[in-house]
Amino acid sequence: MSVTIKDIAKTAGVSYSTVSKALRDSPLVKKPTKDRIKAVANELGYQPNVAARSLVSKKSFAIGVVWPTIEQTVLSTLITTINKQLEQLSYTTLISINEVESALKIFNRYQVDAILAFDSSQSIDSFTSDVPIITYGLANTKTTYPIIDVNRQKATYTAVQYLHKIGHRYISYIGEVENEELQKEKVKGFKQAISELGLPAFPAQIVKVQDFDQYDGYEATKQLLASTKLPTVILTGSHDLARGALQAINEKKLSIPNDISIISYDNISALERFDTPLSTVGVPLDKISDKIIEVLMNVINGEEIETTIYLEPELRITTSCTSPPY
Repeated sequence: MSVTIKDIAKTAGVSYSTVSKALRDSPLVKKPTKDRIKAVANELGYQPNVAARSLVSKKSFAIGVVWPTIEQTVLSTLITTINKQLEQLSYTTLISINEVESALKIFNRYQVDAILAFDSSQSIDSFTSDVPIITYGLANTKTTYPIIDVNRQKATYTAVQYLHKIGHRYISYIGEVENEELQKEKVKGFKQAISELGLPAFPAQIVKVQDFDQYDGYEATKQLLASTKLPTVILTGSHDLARGALQAINEKKLSIPNDISIISYDNISALERFDTPLSTVGVPLDKISDKIIEVLMNVINGEEIETTIYLEPELRITTSCTSPPY
């Protein structure tokens, strides 16, 4: 026999309506009471009746995610975090790897409550959706849908400004990719800072890569370290590129930061598991996921939100980045 909300209310010694509000994470229920009710629900093995709840609320309690073709550790970590937060709100995450327009049509057909589109080179502006859409991408993309931008250009700009401040003059960037608009923003920020500071150009100041996996970072760093003029610091465009850079630096028997400093874009906790704790720049992953969840819930509830939402990058300096050795 399945456990009902009434069973939870009886065991917890509260009213039926209090249990209902607590399980919906309502702010009307105090946290200690809410935690106790959820603990009782777990002990009793309560499983919410999604079909019944949907009939009452006129919601599907499902979020559609249009997944990008790019494979990166940071995106996988982000969607995992988002999924956990949605589960806590009793939502199901549905991910589509179809082309953008096809995915949007599918989610409209299944009538999810909202769609989260990880922006790619394909614009979603021409698509008419009966379901609210929010985008995680670039604010300069032409779209009428709300968009969350982590200000990648400002992140790399801020990193170079800091590196210059502590004495670096020979700074290399690994991560330029053709036809990748999100990555172009990082390159723009790097070039802008280099130009404003009048830093010298030397061989391979910006290293292009084919992709953003560890191997690309490894090969790009090997190319840099083969030069007669070594940079004093390497700024990488992603977590995975940083992993490859560390591998190449270790193979070269160079010491971080005594011989060369390193700083990585992507402010995620996974970076802390490296033998050398990496300095990072970017918006912390938990702040990104919190904002995405907030905006999703707002559009589902029909609340007014800003069309463009900027999240400001943060610089986190560890022992991988110090003043230059020469």
